Amino acid sequence: MEEETPMSTATADEVSIEFLEAFGDAWNQHDVERLMTFMADQCVFETTAGAEIGGKRYDGREAVKKAFARVFQIFPDAHFGNAVHFVSGNRGLSEWIFTGTASDGKRLEVKGCDVFTFESGKISHKDSFFKNRKT
Repeated sequence: MEEETPMSTATADEVSIEFLEAFGDAWNQHDVERLMTFMADQCVFETTAGAEIGGKRYDGREAVKKAFARVFQIFPDAHFGNAVHFVSGNRGLSEWIFTGTASDGKRLEVKGCDVFTFESGKISHKDSFFKNRKT
């Protein structure tokens, strides 16, 4: 099966704002397979929380894929809205407001961002952050 390419106007070695918009669309469609088309072969995802200083770290495509899928298991209605994207060289940033309802019924609405590192037109590192709201 041929791998789907990300919907992007970026050349092989650069990433555009449209690339990050398409990545965000894949998140809002809960399409893990499409999300992985944006990720480099050697990729890392650092979550917003975890025992490590940078949050829980997932190394490699399979680990990252499972972590992305887990977001949708925890928040079946996960949505990233009001997105604003920035790209400069091999770095990028997406700001967003995350909304979702956990299986226990708790609703989450929080402002956050992803900091990206790109290699060969793909995301090699996705580091996620969000505000710690008192609810």
